[in-house]
Amino acid sequence: MTDPAPDPMPLVVLISGSGSNLQALIDAQQAGALPVDIRAVISNRADAFGLTRAAAAGIPTRALDHRAFPERDRFDAALAALVETFSPGLMVLAGFMRILTPAFVQRYAGRLLNIHPSLLPRYRGLHTHARVLAAGDREHGATVHFVTAELDGGPAVLQARVPVLADDDADRLAARVLTQEHLIYPLAVRWFAEGRLRLGPDGTPRLDGQPLRAPVQLAWDATDPPLADGHPRG
Repeated sequence: MTDPAPDPMPLVVLISGSGSNLQALIDAQQAGALPVDIRAVISNRADAFGLTRAAAAGIPTRALDHRAFPERDRFDAALAALVETFSPGLMVLAGFMRILTPAFVQRYAGRLLNIHPSLLPRYRGLHTHARVLAAGDREHGATVHFVTAELDGGPAVLQARVPVLADDDADRLAARVLTQEHLIYPLAVRWFAEGRLRLGPDGTPRLDGQPLRAPVQLAWDATDPPLADGHPRG
């Protein structure tokens, strides 16, 4: 007699915009490749298109306008109270354009993931594609990392690297990176949901019980979504 499959992990997604990485998570869940229950999608912008994506998938949505709060910590306290109504085991930031307070981050330490469009620790913050082109880099990419109080400074888990081509502008490069984001974010979330990925007490990510001294790399020439067996190529 085989053991029953574990219950899907409750997940809350925070967004501010179009929600393309949210859509990648929804698609992976609906394909049976991601053992999560997306309990809610929350945005600080009521007009975020990601809320439309979530509603179309039958996922509860909430909007909490940060402009209604005079101070950042008050917004984060209200956000945490809202998040708690959905009892998440994991929360992911998918284009959530707010800097979270240390108190919020500490509350969800080890249960909060983000994806950033650069090969961290390089190019933290905004406008990463233009900065890569201005620097003349030959390689770019995206990183999934645990969130800490340091902006884009949390421990990296998984990266995808892409070439910078001679005729690239910021939009073309961003599109190439985004394709890879849609592969690595569901994969990292899957690892967490399956209990394979955790943040150790020393702040080091652990995958299958082994410390990750450097992020796992996804090969640029991987053409198939790496969710069939839960392992990236490369």
